[in-house]
Amino acid sequence: MDRTRADIGIIGGTGLYDLPGLVDAHDVALETPFGPPSSPVRLGALGGRRVAFLARHGRGHGLMPTEVPYQANVYALKMLGVGQVFAVSAVGSLVEELPPRSVVVIDQLIDRTRRRPLTFFGAGAVAHVGFGDPFCPGLRAAWIAGAKAARLAVRETGTYLNMEGPQFSTRAESLLHKGMGCHVVGMTNATEARLAREAEMCYATLAFVTDYDAWRPHAAGVEATEIFALIHEMAGAAATALGTAIAKAPTADCACRHALRTGLLTPPSNIPDAARVRLAAILAPYL
Repeated sequence: MDRTRADIGIIGGTGLYDLPGLVDAHDVALETPFGPPSSPVRLGALGGRRVAFLARHGRGHGLMPTEVPYQANVYALKMLGVGQVFAVSAVGSLVEELPPRSVVVIDQLIDRTRRRPLTFFGAGAVAHVGFGDPFCPGLRAAWIAGAKAARLAVRETGTYLNMEGPQFSTRAESLLHKGMGCHVVGMTNATEARLAREAEMCYATLAFVTDYDAWRPHAAGVEATEIFALIHEMAGAAATALGTAIAKAPTADCACRHALRTGLLTPPSNIPDAARVRLAAILAPYL
């Protein structure tokens, strides 16, 4: 196996700053056209596959959701050859039937962020990729299998509301998000999913519920101190589920891996040299 490459990327959220069980592991410090990623990428083997692990908020959790260098993170994984990305995220529940310690393999999202870049493109290179189904069905099926193998209470579908943060929701916001038909609320996944699709990478998330957000009448609002212990507990369970999910990751080709085939609007011959350099890892099949 090539120790400098990986097939599968893993993005760990709050509480998951390292990956237990990684064999022959070593760190790689990368620089991308979008700056450095959140943390060094840890390369190794897990379940017979080459994987690359990245801590979304940094290994010491030094990055707020808005500060996460999403472009650099996704691009760094692409540079390493990653084609499939398993993400793990902590979320608040917007429905009674998703209590703390349950997990959701989300299949839809609503993006209400307003202060972060949402695309790799621009400056002479234009792409409009399909995003009707933002999460890869093959990787979602693998996450579901992993969650069941880890004996987690798993919901197999759900809509994720991506708020900006870093504050938790007001009660009015929480009720609005619930009324929009969302099941969980978080601060990171919509941005990652958008960029992963542009980079022609399969992407799916295991969202683990830590609290009921702020919509429940007569209940206290969310406090960070009350959920951190649960976050660490659930992050360990997510890491267990990941072993099975990786083993179940599909090896067949997927439409996610060809999103730019119809999404790249600028003819390659018209893309400026600077954009070619900036997007080299993504546009390589088309230039």
